[in-house]
Amino acid sequence: MTLCGILVVGLWPFHSPKNQVRWLGNQNGIRIDRYGTVVSSGHFQPASSDGPSCSLEVWLKPRLTWDKGTFLAFYNPLNSRQFSLQQYYTDLLLQRDGKNGYRQTDLYVDEVFRRKQALITITSDGQDTAVYLDGNLVTRSSRFGLSLMDLAGELIVANSPWQSHSWSGELRGLAIYTNELTMDQVAQHYEDWTQKGKPAVAESNPPLALYLFDEQTGNIVHNQVKPGIDLYIPDRYLVFDQICLEPPWSEFRTQREYFKNAVINIAGFIPLGFFFGAYFTSARQVKHGVLAAIVFGALVSLAIEILQSYLPTRDSGVTDVITNTLGTGVGVALYRVAALPLARALVPKHWAPFFGVPSIWGKR
Repeated sequence: MTLCGILVVGLWPFHSPKNQVRWLGNQNGIRIDRYGTVVSSGHFQPASSDGPSCSLEVWLKPRLTWDKGTFLAFYNPLNSRQFSLQQYYTDLLLQRDGKNGYRQTDLYVDEVFRRKQALITITSDGQDTAVYLDGNLVTRSSRFGLSLMDLAGELIVANSPWQSHSWSGELRGLAIYTNELTMDQVAQHYEDWTQKGKPAVAESNPPLALYLFDEQTGNIVHNQVKPGIDLYIPDRYLVFDQICLEPPWSEFRTQREYFKNAVINIAGFIPLGFFFGAYFTSARQVKHGVLAAIVFGALVSLAIEILQSYLPTRDSGVTDVITNTLGTGVGVALYRVAALPLARALVPKHWAPFFGVPSIWGKR
Protein backbone atom coordinates (compact mmCIF):
# COMPACT_ATOMS: atom_id res chain seq x y z
CA MET A 1 0.00 0.00 0.00
CA THR A 2 2.88 2.35 0.75
CA LEU A 3 4.38 1.68 -2.68
CA CYS A 4 1.02 2.14 -4.42
CA GLY A 5 0.48 5.42 -2.60
CA ILE A 6 3.88 6.74 -3.70
CA LEU A 7 3.23 5.74 -7.32
CA VAL A 8 -0.17 7.47 -7.31
CA VAL A 9 1.24 10.68 -5.84
CA GLY A 10 4.24 10.62 -8.18
CA LEU A 11 2.36 9.94 -11.43
CA TRP A 12 -1.07 11.47 -10.95
CA PRO A 13 -3.03 12.32 -13.13
CA PHE A 14 -1.47 9.58 -15.36
CA HIS A 15 -2.29 11.43 -18.61
CA SER A 16 -2.10 14.78 -20.35
CA PRO A 17 -5.11 16.95 -19.36
CA LYS A 18 -7.31 18.72 -21.87
CA ASN A 19 -5.77 21.97 -23.10
CA GLN A 20 -7.30 24.79 -21.06
CA VAL A 21 -7.40 27.51 -23.73
CA ARG A 22 -10.63 29.16 -24.80
CA TRP A 23 -11.72 32.22 -26.74
CA LEU A 24 -12.92 35.23 -24.79
CA GLY A 25 -16.04 35.48 -26.97
CA ASN A 26 -17.09 39.04 -26.16
CA GLN A 27 -13.77 40.52 -27.32
CA ASN A 28 -10.63 39.55 -29.18
CA GLY A 29 -8.29 37.30 -27.27
CA ILE A 30 -7.89 33.93 -25.58
CA ARG A 31 -8.04 32.92 -21.94
CA ILE A 32 -5.37 30.50 -20.75
CA ASP A 33 -5.78 28.57 -17.51
CA ARG A 34 -3.27 26.48 -15.55
CA TYR A 35 -2.85 23.69 -18.11
CA GLY A 36 -3.03 25.64 -21.33
CA THR A 37 -0.56 26.22 -24.14
CA VAL A 38 -0.42 27.40 -27.75
CA VAL A 39 2.34 26.55 -30.25
CA SER A 40 3.34 27.83 -33.67
CA SER A 41 2.54 25.71 -36.72
CA GLY A 42 6.12 26.11 -37.98
CA HIS A 43 9.56 27.47 -37.11
CA PHE A 44 10.45 31.14 -37.37
CA GLN A 45 13.61 31.53 -39.42
CA PRO A 46 15.06 35.02 -40.03
CA ALA A 47 15.99 35.75 -43.63
CA SER A 48 19.62 36.35 -44.53
CA SER A 49 18.76 39.95 -45.43
CA ASP A 50 17.38 40.69 -41.95
CA GLY A 51 19.66 42.53 -39.57
CA PRO A 52 20.02 41.91 -35.83
CA SER A 53 17.31 44.40 -34.86
CA CYS A 54 13.98 43.10 -33.59
CA SER A 55 10.91 44.05 -31.58
CA LEU A 56 8.11 42.30 -29.72
CA GLU A 57 4.69 43.55 -28.64
CA VAL A 58 2.59 41.49 -26.23
CA TRP A 59 -0.80 42.67 -25.04
CA LEU A 60 -1.91 40.61 -22.05
CA LYS A 61 -3.76 40.45 -18.77
CA PRO A 62 -2.39 38.16 -16.02
CA ARG A 63 -4.86 36.11 -13.99
CA LEU A 64 -3.00 36.81 -10.76
CA THR A 65 -0.51 39.50 -9.79
CA TRP A 66 1.50 37.21 -7.50
CA ASP A 67 2.14 34.37 -9.89
CA LYS A 68 4.96 32.81 -11.90
CA GLY A 69 5.02 31.40 -15.41
CA THR A 70 6.40 31.66 -18.94
CA PHE A 71 3.96 33.52 -21.19
CA LEU A 72 6.13 33.55 -24.32
CA ALA A 73 9.09 31.44 -25.44
CA PHE A 74 11.08 30.99 -28.63
CA TYR A 75 12.72 27.58 -28.70
CA ASN A 76 15.35 26.53 -31.24
CA PRO A 77 15.60 22.70 -31.28
CA LEU A 78 18.82 22.81 -33.32
CA ASN A 79 20.87 24.24 -30.45
CA SER A 80 18.44 23.64 -27.54
CA ARG A 81 18.36 27.34 -26.72
CA GLN A 82 15.40 29.44 -25.71
CA PHE A 83 14.52 33.06 -25.20
CA SER A 84 11.55 33.54 -22.90
CA LEU A 85 9.37 36.20 -21.34
CA GLN A 86 8.16 35.30 -17.87
CA GLN A 87 5.99 36.69 -15.14
CA TYR A 88 7.91 36.51 -11.89
CA TYR A 89 5.30 37.72 -9.41
CA THR A 90 5.00 41.46 -10.14
CA ASP A 91 8.16 41.58 -12.29
CA LEU A 92 8.86 40.85 -15.95
CA LEU A 93 11.76 38.47 -16.58
CA LEU A 94 13.59 38.26 -19.90
CA GLN A 95 15.69 35.09 -19.95
CA ARG A 96 18.02 33.47 -22.45
CA ASP A 97 19.37 30.02 -21.56
CA GLY A 98 20.19 26.52 -22.78
CA LYS A 99 18.50 23.22 -22.05
CA ASN A 100 21.49 22.06 -19.99
CA GLY A 101 21.14 25.04 -17.65
CA TYR A 102 24.32 26.85 -18.75
CA ARG A 103 24.88 30.25 -20.44
CA GLN A 104 21.93 31.87 -18.72
CA THR A 105 21.36 35.63 -18.83
CA ASP A 106 18.48 37.46 -17.17
CA LEU A 107 16.93 40.89 -17.25
CA TYR A 108 14.37 41.82 -14.59
CA VAL A 109 11.92 44.68 -15.06
CA ASP A 110 10.20 45.71 -11.82
CA GLU A 111 6.48 46.13 -11.16
CA VAL A 112 5.22 45.32 -14.66
CA PHE A 113 2.33 43.10 -13.52
CA ARG A 114 0.88 45.46 -10.94
CA ARG A 115 -1.57 46.59 -13.61
CA LYS A 116 -4.68 44.64 -14.57
CA GLN A 117 -3.54 44.55 -18.20
CA ALA A 118 -0.47 45.77 -20.04
CA LEU A 119 1.07 46.18 -23.46
CA ILE A 120 4.70 45.12 -23.16
CA THR A 121 7.03 46.30 -25.92
CA ILE A 122 10.60 45.03 -26.18
CA THR A 123 12.81 46.50 -28.89
CA SER A 124 16.52 46.15 -29.61
CA ASP A 125 19.17 47.02 -32.19
CA GLY A 126 21.01 43.79 -31.36
CA GLN A 127 23.06 45.36 -28.55
CA ASP A 128 20.89 47.71 -26.50
CA THR A 129 17.45 46.52 -25.42
CA ALA A 130 14.61 48.82 -24.33
CA VAL A 131 11.45 47.73 -22.51
CA TYR A 132 8.27 49.80 -22.67
CA LEU A 133 5.10 49.42 -20.65
CA ASP A 134 1.91 50.90 -22.13
CA GLY A 135 3.97 53.07 -24.46
CA ASN A 136 6.32 54.40 -21.76
CA LEU A 137 10.00 53.51 -21.45
CA VAL A 138 10.67 51.69 -18.16
CA THR A 139 14.20 50.37 -18.61
CA ARG A 140 17.08 50.15 -21.06
CA SER A 141 19.88 47.58 -20.89
CA SER A 142 23.19 47.37 -22.75
CA ARG A 143 24.12 44.00 -21.23
CA PHE A 144 21.07 42.13 -22.55
CA GLY A 145 21.35 42.51 -26.29
CA LEU A 146 18.41 40.93 -28.08
CA SER A 147 18.70 39.96 -31.74
CA LEU A 148 16.40 38.46 -34.33
CA MET A 149 18.20 35.13 -33.92
CA ASP A 150 16.75 34.93 -30.39
CA LEU A 151 13.30 34.87 -31.99
CA ALA A 152 14.10 31.89 -34.20
CA GLY A 153 12.53 28.46 -33.84
CA GLU A 154 9.25 27.32 -32.36
CA LEU A 155 7.01 29.91 -30.70
CA ILE A 156 5.36 28.62 -27.52
CA VAL A 157 2.70 30.60 -25.67
CA ALA A 158 1.95 30.23 -21.95
CA ASN A 159 4.51 27.53 -21.17
CA SER A 160 8.18 26.55 -21.22
CA PRO A 161 9.41 24.22 -23.98
CA TRP A 162 11.22 21.96 -21.47
CA GLN A 163 8.97 21.58 -18.45
CA SER A 164 5.62 22.69 -17.14
CA HIS A 165 6.00 26.38 -16.27
CA SER A 166 2.54 27.47 -17.29
CA TRP A 167 1.16 30.99 -17.21
CA SER A 168 -2.48 31.90 -16.65
CA GLY A 169 -4.24 34.94 -18.02
CA GLU A 170 -5.59 36.55 -21.17
CA LEU A 171 -3.64 37.20 -24.37
CA ARG A 172 -5.11 40.00 -26.50
CA GLY A 173 -2.44 40.56 -29.17
CA LEU A 174 1.07 39.66 -30.30
CA ALA A 175 3.38 41.19 -32.90
CA ILE A 176 6.96 40.41 -34.00
CA TYR A 177 9.03 42.93 -35.99
CA THR A 178 12.33 42.66 -37.82
CA ASN A 179 13.33 46.22 -36.92
CA GLU A 180 13.85 48.37 -33.85
CA LEU A 181 10.86 50.51 -32.99
CA THR A 182 11.37 54.18 -32.14
CA MET A 183 9.87 55.78 -29.06
CA ASP A 184 7.22 57.51 -31.17
CA GLN A 185 6.30 54.24 -32.90
CA VAL A 186 5.94 52.46 -29.56
CA ALA A 187 3.61 55.19 -28.27
CA GLN A 188 1.56 55.16 -31.48
CA HIS A 189 1.27 51.36 -31.47
CA TYR A 190 0.00 51.47 -27.88
CA GLU A 191 -2.81 53.81 -28.92
CA ASP A 192 -3.60 51.64 -31.94
CA TRP A 193 -3.72 48.40 -29.92
CA THR A 194 -5.92 49.79 -27.17
CA GLN A 195 -8.26 51.87 -29.38
CA LYS A 196 -8.37 49.97 -32.70
CA GLY A 197 -7.32 46.46 -31.64
CA LYS A 198 -4.28 46.36 -33.93
CA PRO A 199 -1.23 48.50 -34.78
CA ALA A 200 -1.04 50.51 -37.97
CA VAL A 201 2.08 49.23 -39.73
CA ALA A 202 3.67 50.50 -42.90
CA GLU A 203 3.32 48.29 -45.96
CA SER A 204 6.96 48.97 -46.81
CA ASN A 205 8.09 47.45 -43.50
CA PRO A 206 5.53 44.81 -42.43
CA PRO A 207 5.94 42.81 -39.22
CA LEU A 208 7.21 39.25 -39.29
CA ALA A 209 4.05 38.13 -37.49
CA LEU A 210 0.87 39.78 -36.26
CA TYR A 211 -1.76 37.89 -34.22
CA LEU A 212 -4.99 39.72 -33.37
CA PHE A 213 -6.81 36.75 -31.78
CA ASP A 214 -10.02 37.83 -33.47
CA GLU A 215 -11.13 34.40 -34.77
CA GLN A 216 -13.22 33.69 -31.62
CA THR A 217 -13.62 30.04 -32.66
CA GLY A 218 -11.58 27.06 -33.83
CA ASN A 219 -8.04 26.04 -32.92
CA ILE A 220 -6.05 28.27 -35.30
CA VAL A 221 -4.81 31.80 -34.56
CA HIS A 222 -4.05 33.26 -37.97
CA ASN A 223 -1.00 35.32 -38.78
CA GLN A 224 -2.25 38.54 -40.39
CA VAL A 225 0.97 38.71 -42.40
CA LYS A 226 0.75 36.44 -45.44
CA PRO A 227 2.40 34.09 -46.00
CA GLY A 228 3.21 33.57 -42.37
CA ILE A 229 3.27 31.09 -39.51
CA ASP A 230 -0.02 30.57 -37.69
CA LEU A 231 -0.51 29.56 -34.06
CA TYR A 232 -2.16 26.27 -33.16
CA ILE A 233 -4.20 25.37 -30.06
CA PRO A 234 -3.66 21.61 -29.37
CA ASP A 235 -6.46 19.47 -27.99
CA ARG A 236 -4.25 18.34 -25.10
CA TYR A 237 -1.86 20.22 -22.86
CA LEU A 238 1.74 19.55 -23.87
CA VAL A 239 5.36 20.39 -23.19
CA PHE A 240 7.17 20.73 -26.50
CA ASP A 241 10.50 19.04 -25.68
CA GLN A 242 10.21 17.81 -22.11
CA ILE A 243 13.39 17.20 -20.13
CA CYS A 244 14.06 13.70 -18.84
CA LEU A 245 16.13 13.62 -15.63
CA GLU A 246 17.19 17.25 -15.43
CA PRO A 247 20.63 17.48 -13.76
CA PRO A 248 20.82 18.84 -10.18
CA TRP A 249 22.95 21.89 -11.10
CA SER A 250 20.27 22.97 -13.55
CA GLU A 251 17.41 22.39 -11.10
CA PHE A 252 19.03 24.17 -8.14
CA ARG A 253 17.36 27.37 -6.97
CA THR A 254 17.95 29.58 -3.96
CA GLN A 255 14.23 30.16 -3.38
CA ARG A 256 12.47 28.70 -0.35
CA GLU A 257 10.17 26.64 -2.59
CA TYR A 258 13.13 24.57 -3.85
CA PHE A 259 14.16 23.53 -0.32
CA LYS A 260 10.52 22.98 0.67
CA ASN A 261 10.12 20.51 -2.20
CA ALA A 262 13.36 18.75 -1.20
CA VAL A 263 12.04 18.24 2.35
CA ILE A 264 8.72 16.93 0.98
CA ASN A 265 10.55 14.45 -1.27
CA ILE A 266 12.61 13.18 1.66
CA ALA A 267 9.59 12.85 3.94
CA GLY A 268 7.52 11.14 1.24
CA PHE A 269 9.91 8.19 0.96
CA ILE A 270 10.49 7.66 4.69
CA PRO A 271 7.48 5.27 4.96
CA LEU A 272 8.78 3.24 2.01
CA GLY A 273 12.19 2.94 3.65
CA PHE A 274 10.63 2.00 6.99
CA PHE A 275 8.34 -0.76 5.72
CA PHE A 276 10.63 -2.21 3.07
CA GLY A 277 13.50 -2.04 5.53
CA ALA A 278 11.39 -4.22 7.81
CA TYR A 279 10.47 -6.51 4.93
CA PHE A 280 14.01 -7.08 3.66
CA THR A 281 15.79 -7.27 7.01
CA SER A 282 13.23 -9.11 9.17
CA ALA A 283 10.48 -10.77 7.14
CA ARG A 284 12.70 -11.96 4.28
CA GLN A 285 16.02 -11.76 6.11
CA VAL A 286 17.75 -10.70 2.90
CA LYS A 287 21.51 -10.45 3.14
CA HIS A 288 22.43 -6.75 3.24
CA GLY A 289 18.74 -5.98 3.71
CA VAL A 290 19.39 -2.33 4.60
CA LEU A 291 21.26 -1.74 1.36
CA ALA A 292 18.59 -3.66 -0.58
CA ALA A 293 15.85 -1.41 0.81
CA ILE A 294 17.75 1.78 -0.07
CA VAL A 295 18.51 0.54 -3.59
CA PHE A 296 14.86 -0.43 -4.01
CA GLY A 297 13.79 3.08 -3.01
CA ALA A 298 16.26 4.60 -5.48
CA LEU A 299 14.95 2.39 -8.31
CA VAL A 300 11.33 3.26 -7.51
CA SER A 301 12.19 6.96 -7.57
CA LEU A 302 14.17 6.61 -10.82
CA ALA A 303 11.24 4.80 -12.48
CA ILE A 304 8.84 7.54 -11.35
CA GLU A 305 11.08 10.32 -12.67
CA ILE A 306 11.49 8.62 -16.06
CA LEU A 307 7.73 8.14 -16.37
CA GLN A 308 7.17 11.77 -15.32
CA SER A 309 9.08 12.89 -18.41
CA TYR A 310 6.08 11.64 -20.42
CA LEU A 311 3.59 13.60 -18.28
CA PRO A 312 3.47 17.32 -19.18
CA THR A 313 2.09 18.26 -15.76
CA ARG A 314 5.15 16.81 -13.95
CA ASP A 315 8.88 17.58 -13.90
CA SER A 316 11.58 14.93 -14.24
CA GLY A 317 14.82 15.57 -12.34
CA VAL A 318 17.77 13.84 -10.70
CA THR A 319 17.36 15.96 -7.57
CA ASP A 320 14.15 14.09 -6.75
CA VAL A 321 15.95 10.75 -7.12
CA ILE A 322 18.63 11.91 -4.69
CA THR A 323 16.18 13.26 -2.10
CA ASN A 324 13.85 10.25 -2.41
CA THR A 325 16.79 7.89 -1.88
CA LEU A 326 17.85 9.91 1.14
CA GLY A 327 14.29 9.64 2.49
CA THR A 328 14.40 5.87 2.00
CA GLY A 329 17.64 5.72 3.96
CA VAL A 330 16.09 7.76 6.78
CA GLY A 331 13.11 5.38 6.88
CA VAL A 332 15.37 2.32 7.09
CA ALA A 333 17.39 3.96 9.87
CA LEU A 334 14.23 4.74 11.81
CA TYR A 335 13.16 1.12 11.55
CA ARG A 336 16.54 -0.13 12.75
CA VAL A 337 16.65 2.32 15.64
CA ALA A 338 13.04 2.22 16.85
CA ALA A 339 11.14 -0.75 15.48
CA LEU A 340 13.41 -3.63 16.52
CA PRO A 341 13.71 -2.71 20.24
CA LEU A 342 9.94 -2.11 20.29
CA ALA A 343 9.29 -5.51 18.70
CA ARG A 344 11.51 -7.24 21.26
CA ALA A 345 9.50 -5.60 24.01
CA LEU A 346 6.05 -6.39 22.58
CA VAL A 347 6.35 -9.77 20.81
CA PRO A 348 6.93 -12.87 23.01
CA LYS A 349 9.93 -14.93 21.94
CA HIS A 350 7.93 -18.08 21.17
CA TRP A 351 5.50 -16.05 19.00
CA ALA A 352 8.19 -14.42 16.84
CA PRO A 353 8.26 -17.15 14.12
CA PHE A 354 4.51 -16.69 13.54
CA PHE A 355 5.13 -13.01 12.71
CA GLY A 356 7.91 -13.87 10.27
CA VAL A 357 10.43 -11.85 12.27
CA PRO A 358 12.55 -14.34 14.19
CA SER A 359 15.62 -12.14 13.71
CA ILE A 360 14.33 -9.66 16.27
CA TRP A 361 15.33 -12.17 18.93
CA GLY A 362 18.86 -12.44 17.62
CA LYS A 363 21.86 -11.09 19.44
CA ARG A 364 21.33 -7.75 21.08
